[in-house]
This record gives sequence, C-alpha cells and structure tokens, in this order.
Amino acid sequence: MVIINEKFAPVQSRLQSPRQPIALISEHGDPAAEVGREEAGGQNVYVRQVGEALSRLGWQVDLFTRKANPNDETIVQHTPHCRTIRLKAGAEKFVPRDQLFEWMPEFVESFLQYQAKHHYPLIHTNYWMSAWVGLEVQKTHKVELIHTYHSLGAVKYQAVPNRPAIADTRLAVEKQILEQARCIVATSPQEEEMLRSWVSQEGRIEVIPCGTDLGRFHTIPKLQARQELGLKPTDEVVLYVGRFDPRKGIETLVRSFELIYRNAVDPTNLRLVIVGGSASDQSDGQERQRIEQLVNELGIAGNVIFAGRVGHDRLPLYYTSADVCVIPSHYEPFGLVAIEAMACGTPVVASDVGGLKFTVVPGETGLLVPPQDTAAFAMAIGRILDDELWARKLRKRASERVQQNFSWTGVAVQLSDLYRRSLAESIMNDGVILAPRKVAYSRVNSIPLKVS
Repeated sequence: MVIINEKFAPVQSRLQSPRQPIALISEHGDPAAEVGREEAGGQNVYVRQVGEALSRLGWQVDLFTRKANPNDETIVQHTPHCRTIRLKAGAEKFVPRDQLFEWMPEFVESFLQYQAKHHYPLIHTNYWMSAWVGLEVQKTHKVELIHTYHSLGAVKYQAVPNRPAIADTRLAVEKQILEQARCIVATSPQEEEMLRSWVSQEGRIEVIPCGTDLGRFHTIPKLQARQELGLKPTDEVVLYVGRFDPRKGIETLVRSFELIYRNAVDPTNLRLVIVGGSASDQSDGQERQRIEQLVNELGIAGNVIFAGRVGHDRLPLYYTSADVCVIPSHYEPFGLVAIEAMACGTPVVASDVGGLKFTVVPGETGLLVPPQDTAAFAMAIGRILDDELWARKLRKRASERVQQNFSWTGVAVQLSDLYRRSLAESIMNDGVILAPRKVAYSRVNSIPLKVS
C-alpha cells in the first residue's frame, strides 16, 4: 500500500500529467460486442483494439457506438482509461446499416451531452455515418476530425444490382469527409489509391495499417489445436472466418471447395470449416441459410462444418488447425482475418483486391487470385493442400511477416503521432500545416523503408 502525506497531495496533483480525452466513433460497429454477432466484424475489432492500445500510450479514450439492445450495458469499461459508451439513437434494437442513417441526428444529440462534459478536441470517426456525425459536431464545436472508411460506397455500389436509397447521401459524405477532415487514415496503399481514383483528389491521407493481437494470435502446435476442435490429424482443412454477407464471397469458396471435392482421389478427409454468423432471420442469418442450402444442393454437406460464432479466445485454434485460410471477398480495404490467420502460421488464399494485396505476399505467405473466380480459388487452395513442403515455408513466412509489421501497439503509436500532430496544428490555428509523415512501403514485406 502506498500512503501519500496529505500536505504533499496538491503538489503531486500538479505534477501528474492529465490524460487527454479523445473520442472514437463507430456508430454501428459496437467495440464491446462479441465478434461474429450481427454487424460485428473487423471494424469492431479495429476500434476496440486501437482504443485499448491508445489508452496504454497515455490517452483517455471513449469509444462511442449506438445502443442496439436494451439488455446491453450503457458503459463497458475495457481498461482503466478506455471504455465503450452506447448512445441512444432510435429504438434499442438491431437496425440494418442501410436503414440506420435516419437515427444519426439523435446520435449526434446524445454524443454532444458527453462532448459538453469532456470536450474531446479530437474525434476519430469510423465508417461513413460516423463521419457524418463528426461533421455535424464540427459545426458547433472546435474538434479535429480523423477518419477511417472501413468500407467505400463507390466500391460497394459497383457490386450490387440495386443501389439503396441512401447511396447518394453516403457518396456525398464520403467525399466531404475526405476533403474536410484533418486527415484520412487509409489502411493500405491500395486503399489510398482507391480514394484518390474514386472519391477525390483533395484532402490529406496517411497510410497506417491495421494490426492484430500478437498475444492471442500466434503459432501453437497444430495437432493440439485439432484435438481440441475434434478434427483429425489427417484432415485437409480449408477455413473461412467472417460475417455472412454476399460481398464476402462465401458462395465462391463453397463452389471452389466442391470442385476440389469432385476431383479428389479420396475426398473423405476434406473439410471446409466456416466460422462466424448467426442462424437468425436477420440479414446475416438469411445469407447463412442460403449458403447452407447451396452446400446441400452441391452434395458436400458431410464435409462442411458450420462452426457458428466463435469467441476471440478460441479463434486461434481454428486458424492453427487449418491448412489454408480463404478470404474470397469481393473487396476488402484491409482484411483483418488475413493477418490473424498469418499470425497463427496459416497460409492465406485471398481475392486480389484492396488491402489484401498489401497484407498477403503471393508465393511467400499465400496466394492472390481474381475475385469471384471459382476455378482460380480451387486451383490456389489445391496448390497449398498438395505441396506440404511449400506450405511449411508459407506458414513460417506468414507468421514472421505479421510479427514484424502488424501489431496493435505499432498501429497505435502511428495513430498517436498523427493525433498529436493534428492537435498541434489546431493550436497553431492552421497558420502552419505540419507535413504528414511519409513512409515508403516495400511491396514485398511492407516494412517501412524510409521515414522523412
């Protein structure tokens, strides 16, 4: 026990450096939600992990999201200096993202109550509706805005047959935030290129990749992991981890697996393990039911395991048990699953799109193939399954790459530097704009080659 003499307490109080409060907004991606639930995916992980890591660097971090369940706690304390705050914005029930925007004015009102108490000088928004919230707050309060997209409307609407009613609003907000925010955080050089090509040539962008929890995701003995999951040592395991969403390309993977199954000399030990999703009637559950029906129609139900929602504490077992992890997304700005799998020493076969071109090094940590190309995915998966010696090299290099480049601590250090520079610019009343830190990334290993 530490006893403090009362007469010295005022002096100690003055000497202690108070923490600067900052806010991260993720209106639909609840940082405190269990990953795998409806609308709980990479964005949720990013916001929570970044928030916790920033708190360890000395910030006071509040993570704001919409309260979607009356039984959820309003405030969830993650660490002594990082918490999730669920705000009132419409009925406390699940609302699909495309129908959520009408509740954002109420979200702004709820947020401003906290802004009045804590005065967050910097807000890091995530996804376009959070960007709209930040822009609204900026109308009445002096705040610095940092934004991460996570998903881009200009890309999404190219892949859907019918654009939702909210499409024009989303596209306008995505352009406005790029041009008016203090800085945009792109999670890969490819995302930066996409923003410049599809959204606007104006605005400031810095590339800061996502990370992974290296204390949780790391190599463990494969046989041990398989034994715990009830898989055989001789099984050939193909893994998918993620939400059930048509844009995630699960149908492509299932059809690719069926090709491998039909051409195998003995398909008895082939296993496709699909982790994530729910069986509810909501959009996630509907897509899962569609995929289950497809699996039955193709006659491969006996070789496909729907593992359902899996907690982060058990995810490493699934990654380690797999011979290959497949990410068949139509588009991914970054792709957290790729580095989680690689951290566990699992080769990745992924769509040659977006940030996956940054995280996966073809021939060294996995393979990249054209999105929605069933035959190409089947061939790439088969290459890894059929060449154990090469697969061992992939596993070793995959783990090394993540260890060297993608820790949440490293991500938080870069974000913290950006925040401090942004706040410094604000104090200087924009009289002098500090030059963004420029990092040249190697295509081969993404290790910063030069910092200026």
